Amino acid sequence: MQQLGILFLFTFGAAFLATLPPGLLNMNAAKTSVEKGKSNGIIFGLGVTLTVMLQAYLAVRIAKYLSRNDDVIEILMQVALVVFGILAIYFFVKGKKQHNQETPFKPSKKRSSFTKGALLASINLLSIPYYSGMNTLFHKQGFMNYKLIDEVIFILAAGIGTFLVMYLYAFYFNKMEHKTKSFSKKSNFILSGLMVLLFLITAVRLFNQG
Repeated sequence: MQQLGILFLFTFGAAFLATLPPGLLNMNAAKTSVEKGKSNGIIFGLGVTLTVMLQAYLAVRIAKYLSRNDDVIEILMQVALVVFGILAIYFFVKGKKQHNQETPFKPSKKRSSFTKGALLASINLLSIPYYSGMNTLFHKQGFMNYKLIDEVIFILAAGIGTFLVMYLYAFYFNKMEHKTKSFSKKSNFILSGLMVLLFLITAVRLFNQG
């Protein structure tokens, strides 16, 4: 039970932090809420969440399949190492650029809020290697054993972490709009630091195997 709690908290935190910086999805949740009402903003967030959970499910399937072969799992860990390194640099550069950039609303389109959220989230293909890398790391740390309950907890935690961010943007963006630039910069630096930490943990695991 303790292992499941750790798995939930770590996955929830990873999903929450990955979705937190202002970007295409959460800013559209805020825009939908402003233009069509908070309920539509929440429906948009549900569409995003469903897609993220499907992506997390696919990531689990990929990581589970590859984990059956020790040689392949080592390769996957190396891939995860590269992904975490790239993401660390990406979020750091994005945080530096945020100093001189505004994060604008994206144009609204005439389609249902739920469908719009699901379609926009499906564009973010980085979610699959991100959650697959997390999944592999958790498995090597002993938090993820690929039992049905483990997989359900991982997918639900990814969905709940994502939805909470969508909810916050839909309900509270008007109150924090004037702080968006500073908030975005800081959150991107936090994410960069998280990726560096994951990079180091993964590197240690690889070196210990060698």
